[in-house]
Amino acid sequence: MADQIDVALSDIDLSDIEFWAKPWDERNAAFATLRREKPIAFFKEPIIEPFPQGPGYYAITRLADILAISRNPEVFSSASGAVSVLDLPAEMNEFFGSMISMDDPRHARLRKIVAGTFTPRMLAKILDDVEKTAKTVIDSVIEKGEIDFVAEVATRFPLLVICDMMGIPLSEYDMVLTQSNVILSGGDPEFIPEGADPVVAFLEAGTLLAGLMNELAEKVRANPTDDLLSALVNTSVEGEQLTPEELASFFILLAVAGNETTRTAISHGVAHLSANPDQRAIWAADVEGVMPTAVEEIVRYASPVVWMRRTVTRDHELSGHQFRAGDKAILYYGSANRDEAVFTDPDRFDVLRNPNPHVGFGGPGPHFCLGAHLARREITLMFRELFTRMPDLELAGPPVQLRSNFVNGIKYMPVTFTPGR
Repeated sequence: MADQIDVALSDIDLSDIEFWAKPWDERNAAFATLRREKPIAFFKEPIIEPFPQGPGYYAITRLADILAISRNPEVFSSASGAVSVLDLPAEMNEFFGSMISMDDPRHARLRKIVAGTFTPRMLAKILDDVEKTAKTVIDSVIEKGEIDFVAEVATRFPLLVICDMMGIPLSEYDMVLTQSNVILSGGDPEFIPEGADPVVAFLEAGTLLAGLMNELAEKVRANPTDDLLSALVNTSVEGEQLTPEELASFFILLAVAGNETTRTAISHGVAHLSANPDQRAIWAADVEGVMPTAVEEIVRYASPVVWMRRTVTRDHELSGHQFRAGDKAILYYGSANRDEAVFTDPDRFDVLRNPNPHVGFGGPGPHFCLGAHLARREITLMFRELFTRMPDLELAGPPVQLRSNFVNGIKYMPVTFTPGR
């Protein structure tokens, strides 16, 4: 447990990629030190060629401060880039960040158009298809008895849902998976082509995904279909439609963020249930009754997205700290989700935890995750399948964590179960 590990403040460097290769307990202990001794701590920025080193950033590690920043987008802006500590060109920020890297009124316009496509009929179809996909994924592995859970279940499930939603043919599944893994890799060499520069690979991955989306969009403009892509392309809200560039960047957001959040949450959920058999027994005794609180606890404990950035627009004081215009604030959601001032025994995995005011889907305000409802539904349906059809699922080896400062991912996780249930 993190409270059994002592990490000195002077030993913490959140800009060192090797910090993110440390075991989860050590990382959690480091954030506990920051919350206790320096909740708004300054760090130098990492050096990533060919970009110049920036002025540094403040790590925001307490829940109360993250809530205050999230509710004040006029002062803490997303427009300078929400998913990059480095200052990237504006075109790159929007290409990879979509509406996440925008402020109102542009953010509100884009979000309104996207939200407008989720009619009750469309939403009902998506949620029905999610249930079918969960069953199909388990059908494909149920006879094996031993699998890599991440590769064969946690990764396939949400990506198949997204491909189905967007009308992407199964023949493109491997390409979408490979390129989204590159974007989310955080430079982990396992996901970067051998000999390739990580920045170049990152850009090429985005270009390939955008090209696929533009190609499919042209087809549904001419011949509308009954999927989300057709709705996004052809829907007009108050005379506004998505431009081809906005559609491409939204797809990258959907393929990357929409996939990774669910993949990581489900993987961590299985790992933590295996490590906490008492909690597993509580949930198994009343699968449907415990489901709502268990799903929220999985998201809190996993905190799939590690951080988001905000940039200060004017001088502002928060919790005794004086921010200056231009300062960068990095909101560490995983740290906030273990804040001792809010969560009782925060390092304990508790499927009955209630209340559970986590920020696993981001903080309140305009940038709260648009896909939170879908992610909760996906997690719910997958664990329903697992408890029903693989009740004796167990880890066959330790989870292998992704070396990334942005995604709290698991790369591999071998599991065993009685086949053929």
